[in-house]
Amino acid sequence: MLFESWLSLDYRRRRLLARTAPGPLHDYLSVPFPSRRADCRATSFVAMDLETTGLNAQCDEILSIGIVTVDALQIQLDTACHYFIRPHQEIPEASAVIHRITDDLAQQGESLADIIALLLHQMAGKVMVAHHARFELNFINTACLGLFGQGFLIPVVDTMSLEQRRRQRANRVYRAKELRLDALRQAYNLPRYRAHNALSDALAAAELFIAQIAQIENRKPLPLGDYLMRY
Repeated sequence: MLFESWLSLDYRRRRLLARTAPGPLHDYLSVPFPSRRADCRATSFVAMDLETTGLNAQCDEILSIGIVTVDALQIQLDTACHYFIRPHQEIPEASAVIHRITDDLAQQGESLADIIALLLHQMAGKVMVAHHARFELNFINTACLGLFGQGFLIPVVDTMSLEQRRRQRANRVYRAKELRLDALRQAYNLPRYRAHNALSDALAAAELFIAQIAQIENRKPLPLGDYLMRY
């Protein structure tokens, strides 16, 4: 249900675990989610971004995944990974112009199964950070359904939703384009990166999240549950 509490998310994890066959998804689900009462400074996050052949998770494919871990609200650059995945279809010219992933480059990538297995291992016990996170969730969920017969579940912080909530609470009028990742980074005086590269966008989302926490909250502690997306 849309308005389930985060505690029910962990209940859903246990239920999903019980019906998931041994393998990468089962191993991932075996690790409890962090407590929603945990302080953000003591929580491990993993920022993620995807580049795909299109916007529809049901028929388009993941081409690349960028991830980086954030511990104690500090980016761990030695954890940064950029994976390329071999697609089963030709890359549409319109999307290749945006993310600059050509058919030749994509064919040097690895299989979706291998990369999703790596991803699940790296995300176990962590909270996902992404900008407009439903996009990433939809594609990873579709991949898990296809590979393991079960969906994907994870606690999520959506940097776009955090900013939308902050502006609504302050009764600020804003336009949708002001919530884009590059626009918010400028608003928070963060450096500009080249857009539509999965790793640089994952790093950009991680930096934005840290900046948002610094501006939104000055009190202690910073309970994780205050920032989680409901889905």
